[in-house]
Amino acid sequence: MNEFLEPFERMLEALSPPATVRAIEAGGSAAALWDGIAESGFLDALVPEDCGGAGLPLSEIGPLWQALGRHAVPLPVGETMLARTLLAAAPAAPAAPAGPIALAVADPGTAIVVPFGGVAHHVLLESGSQLYLVEADGEPTGVPGSLAARMRWDAPGGVSVGAAPPGGLRAVAAILRAALIAGAADRLTTMTAAYANERVQFGKPIGKQQALQQQMAVMAEDMVACRIAAQLGCAGGLPPSLAAAATAKSITSTAAPRLAATAHAIHGAIGISAEYDLQLYTRRLHEWRLADGSETYWNRLLGAARLGDARGSVDYVREMLA
Repeated sequence: MNEFLEPFERMLEALSPPATVRAIEAGGSAAALWDGIAESGFLDALVPEDCGGAGLPLSEIGPLWQALGRHAVPLPVGETMLARTLLAAAPAAPAAPAGPIALAVADPGTAIVVPFGGVAHHVLLESGSQLYLVEADGEPTGVPGSLAARMRWDAPGGVSVGAAPPGGLRAVAAILRAALIAGAADRLTTMTAAYANERVQFGKPIGKQQALQQQMAVMAEDMVACRIAAQLGCAGGLPPSLAAAATAKSITSTAAPRLAATAHAIHGAIGISAEYDLQLYTRRLHEWRLADGSETYWNRLLGAARLGDARGSVDYVREMLA
């Protein structure tokens, strides 16, 4: 058991209940939530000890990222952890700003959707293999409840941080996104199982129906697959290998729409109501599936890497995901 997970979960339960998530999604202030998380010290959990952080390995941070997904935290907490770590590791980088930081990879002149860009104060931007710290300035995406923002930089501007990590910022962000999906999948599966055992039709819980049991069994398999994939993504530390990032994001992105569809199918009409918490998680699954590369993007990269390697598939998997 990760010794940091329990206090982290307790903090999120206290600071980020569904009512707070809805208020921030509706345009309310996130200052109190952010200040509470910042005061906990977890934002520097990945930063090396000689730079003032806790120096925890990524394998111990992964479960904390899953907790963020499990609580639908409406701020870029994991992104800020990564940004502060990359800023601390860059000799010429400025000190990390106090507010939330989003992550983005964009070519000049190309508009992109930045997850949590609507509530971030800064963006750590990769452009042309270089990192820049820029102020967050974007437009809403138009998706109800989404905290992402549409952004575009004709020139990077901002403060130059240095070279992007090996493998690029997108691979780093992908393992975070995989962990968030795994956490949301965990919560969705728990909620759906509880509802299936509580909802009674024709004199018995709907969870006793064989057709629903089959759907829930597949849902549980997807949830566990997401958890294992997220753990693989974080097991090798920063920066992740291509195989680790691609495996984690491909598996979790593939499972995300299945998990959301099954949860809504079993809940029925109540699942799509704004007052019910289910939509807080299913909306995020769809958004995180596409963020930092969908399963198609990562499958192509992983397939090309596998075909370019002379080893057999078993040896390749054993070596690349060790």
